[in-house]
Amino acid sequence: MEPSRAWVRFYAELNDHLPPDRQYQSLEKTFFVPGAVKDLIESFGVPHSEVELIAINGQSAGFEHLVQNGDRVAVYPVFEAIDVRDELRVRPHPLRESKFVLDVHLGRLAAYLRMLGFDAAYSNSARDPDLVRISSAERRILLTRDRSLLMHAAVTHGYWLRQTDSRLQAAEIVRLFDLARSIRSFTRCMACNTLLRPANRVEVLVRIPPRAAELFDEFLQCPGCGRVYWKGSHYRRMRRWIDELAAA
Repeated sequence: MEPSRAWVRFYAELNDHLPPDRQYQSLEKTFFVPGAVKDLIESFGVPHSEVELIAINGQSAGFEHLVQNGDRVAVYPVFEAIDVRDELRVRPHPLRESKFVLDVHLGRLAAYLRMLGFDAAYSNSARDPDLVRISSAERRILLTRDRSLLMHAAVTHGYWLRQTDSRLQAAEIVRLFDLARSIRSFTRCMACNTLLRPANRVEVLVRIPPRAAELFDEFLQCPGCGRVYWKGSHYRRMRRWIDELAAA
């Protein structure tokens, strides 16, 4: 019995999951029994949760579509910056509000995303099943450095971070999801993700250093954990970085 053959091409950053000698080209796959295109995609190590659009022989298709002998499959990454709802077939709806959940290794990135004003759920004790459940139930984009986590069937939106430095990871997310215009810096608690509220000096006096009470009049406080923020030297350093990020 002769095997069937299909050809797959991955576009843009999906090629990051492939060995260098297999990137940006049509890849042949042989098989004896037709299988779902989702399984075909992940057989190359590409998580389905990074895929937004699939075209088989020029026609859009869903993850469940069975790949047949001679099929040519084109696989495209997330199009958060472009509205492709008329063509989209792999999910009923794209995410238009970018909310995140991060794995246990990405605590610093979670703090940076919160500093930028983005809803970033994070716990250093979360297990993989917890992350999958939160991502699915709350429609959050799962951020991780673990490709296998993104291949879980319940994860519909996820991203494998290419960078390893937390600031570069934050810039990567802002670029990929076209978030520069959505930055609302210093509106969330970096510790617990709660939206901050204005507070006066009297309210926060017992929670701040005496020097801060002398130098500053404006404060923000977290209603969740009580943490207090003011525009000290750390704020000024981060403000420069955020301005550069938003302008990039």
